[in-house]
Amino acid sequence: MMAAMALRAMTWNLWWRFGEYARRQRAIVDTIRSVDPDVVCLQEVWSTADEDQVAILAGELAMHAVRTDPVLYDGHSFGNAVLSRWPIERIDSVTLPSSTGAPSHRSVIGGVVLSPAGPWPVASAHLDHRFDASATRVAQARRLLELATMWRGDPDRDPPLLLGVDVNAVPDSDEVRMLTGRASGVDGVVFSDAWEQCGDGVGETWRSANPLTAGSAWPDRRIDYLFVSWPRPKPVGNPIRTWTAGTAPVDVDGAAIWPSDHAAVVADITTVADVTTRS
Repeated sequence: MMAAMALRAMTWNLWWRFGEYARRQRAIVDTIRSVDPDVVCLQEVWSTADEDQVAILAGELAMHAVRTDPVLYDGHSFGNAVLSRWPIERIDSVTLPSSTGAPSHRSVIGGVVLSPAGPWPVASAHLDHRFDASATRVAQARRLLELATMWRGDPDRDPPLLLGVDVNAVPDSDEVRMLTGRASGVDGVVFSDAWEQCGDGVGETWRSANPLTAGSAWPDRRIDYLFVSWPRPKPVGNPIRTWTAGTAPVDVDGAAIWPSDHAAVVADITTVADVTTRS
């Protein structure tokens, strides 16, 4: 029997409309094309009354898309999206809480990808960014776990929830420890960290080598994650290869353009027992 291909997932914070966003857009498209993902979880996507970055990317890449509900501030929105090689049905767009339980300006979008392996739930989220906002991120992480219990289907039979998220926190933080089962969270669900399972090296996604991070108070750190919910039907959902992308400038009209201030995380995910990865 011919081996089945793994599902290739990518998550990336696109740095909204900062910097040379029009030329960065072309570098973003080129970078995603070079990865050839099946699904892409995006954070910091924008829209206006007349333009939607998600629709532009989906058109350029010939992919399907769902996104968070646009809420315009000064004519622009800030949100998350999922792109898919296959049709995708939106589940919900959910506002994440602050530490007090009040709504924050962060959100998560959930959808079901109609993949050849069957309906596969995928979500993209973005947690609060401030150094001192761990309490808010913990509340947001707990909400993601709660949503996972509703979006993942039957954990004994169905594909697990794939979550791409800019946590804005390092692996030993309280919020990531909660998500990965190292600290008390929500009974019946945790997430596997694809990088921890099969990444090579530290896997930093916030890097001083990227000039778009100049002046940041943050050191080099891993803050972007591809997570897969557990329990799940073994070995479906197991990451088998994980790496970073968007770690170098892209040539745009002869200029070296960095596509984003974040690096992307990419992983090949097992869909069935007999699986091969792409080179």
